[in-house]
Amino acid sequence: MTKINALSRLLSERDWILADGATGTQLFNMGLSAGDAPELWNADHHDRIHKLYSDAVNAGSDLFLTNTFGGNASRMKLHDAQDRVFELNRLGAEIGREVADAAGRPVIVAGSMGPTGDIMAPMGTLTHESAVEMFHEQAEGLKAGGADVLWSETISAPEELKAASEAARLADMPWCGTMSFDTAGRTMMGLTSAALAALAERLPQRPLAFGANCGVGSSDLLRTVLGFEGTDIPVVAKGNAGIPKYHDGHIHYDGTPELMADYACLARDSGATIIGGCCGTTPEHLRSMRDALENRPRGARPSLAQITDTLGGFSSESDGTDGAGPAPRKTRRRVRT
Repeated sequence: MTKINALSRLLSERDWILADGATGTQLFNMGLSAGDAPELWNADHHDRIHKLYSDAVNAGSDLFLTNTFGGNASRMKLHDAQDRVFELNRLGAEIGREVADAAGRPVIVAGSMGPTGDIMAPMGTLTHESAVEMFHEQAEGLKAGGADVLWSETISAPEELKAASEAARLADMPWCGTMSFDTAGRTMMGLTSAALAALAERLPQRPLAFGANCGVGSSDLLRTVLGFEGTDIPVVAKGNAGIPKYHDGHIHYDGTPELMADYACLARDSGATIIGGCCGTTPEHLRSMRDALENRPRGARPSLAQITDTLGGFSSESDGTDGAGPAPRKTRRRVRT
């Protein structure tokens, strides 16, 4: 199996692929302090990043993201490490390659590339050329470290997703892209699920898969997944493990392993092929998700009512695909704990 075709091959062989869970949640549990750059741990704490990846694989993940989410020059400049972008991305992928190659089964190393943190022109100062350059630098480091695929995630602006796509083409790497729908069913920059599906078809390099990650909660994310229509590109669903709650000085997500198992099967039935978790999703959640996907029969495409009955209510009345403006629901969001 060649590295560049690893995900394509797995997609052709499997009805579903289990991705990993949270990176930040796990690293904070290992001692990362708020405000620190997780990417520096790729150089300073090889053992902890190895454990991060290994825990996901041992829990059943077929694909995991590298610890390089903020590994672009703009984000690393905040830690005076903008000159270490290539190194830190290479190291993040190299550790992932060690774990994947020792797994005894096909496991995909996905090179995480999060947003730059800057606003794209003309609203902001980040030009298309600068964004492409930053993503390309990161992509080359991930490629050198042995990543199978590039994975742009938590993107809000279509212009930034286009820049990541172009960077992947320049690096001669396959890629996937997910956006975060966290503003009344839209991305922060106003994109709907239907608009992303249309965008995915016309990007400079067609993604191997596209979809949604993070956002508000698992119910909202599945409503977004149901809105991905008009394309045959495999869909990604990476939802948060419930809703964040502040308790004893820490952020805790209230989604149980049982809830995430239900979410995983509903994601599969909604049309997602690559299914994982985002914030708050631990190896314990992943094990329950894997067990459910392997043992529960595939069901019919769920209705919105079925999703809310199982996972809790939506955070807004509309996801924007019906042309309605954002109208936040006033009723309290229900989540099973």
